[in-house]
Amino acid sequence: MNGKRIDGREANEMRKVEVKLDVISRADGSAEFAFGKTRALACVYGPKALYPKHLQEYEKGILRCRYSMAPYSVDERKPPAPDRRSIELSKVIRLALEPAIFLEDYPKTGIDVYIEITEADGSTRVTAINAASLALALAGIPMRDLVCACSVGKIDNTLVVDLNGKEDNFSEADVVFAMMPSKGKITLLQMDGVLTREEFNKLIEMAKQNCYKIYEIQKNALKEKYKVSE
Repeated sequence: MNGKRIDGREANEMRKVEVKLDVISRADGSAEFAFGKTRALACVYGPKALYPKHLQEYEKGILRCRYSMAPYSVDERKPPAPDRRSIELSKVIRLALEPAIFLEDYPKTGIDVYIEITEADGSTRVTAINAASLALALAGIPMRDLVCACSVGKIDNTLVVDLNGKEDNFSEADVVFAMMPSKGKITLLQMDGVLTREEFNKLIEMAKQNCYKIYEIQKNALKEKYKVSE
């Protein structure tokens, strides 16, 4: 790596983060979140009564997530129909978000989260989680905390954060991480590849530090939206 990554970043440097709120007027809450060229759009609808009734849970609400990639989001056109990876990531994202939501306050209801990756250059699932977390907050869904997510990994024996597409494809290991920063609770941890115990612990610490940075960006975006003009 010669001290620099293929896009010129330092090992512990995230790509530029962009946040847009209320981008879909008919959704109860919506947000767009981007790490560099990876961009996710999330819309939230609900909570609302869940029908047919056999889908309802009487002690809590149900969170339903649908993750998909736009056909034009990658260099080689992706078929629009749901595939195995989209179904898997929909479940992964739901499990990362559920601990933050007071679902027990909304029995017999459903909260629907739709996520579209409009541009993909690595780290799509963590980008999707950050967008969905903001959209849930904007929909007025009571939450224990925002959920912040980032990717970390190992490339050329160097530990790095926020893997782009090429780094993701050729990394020696990559870790997907999400947490509720104010609670210090990890809500998602996935790993591919091989790491030593020391490398793994170091990557987790790097992921936490970058999630705290994302948390501040998320909070500032929400504060700016609801700031009262003097």
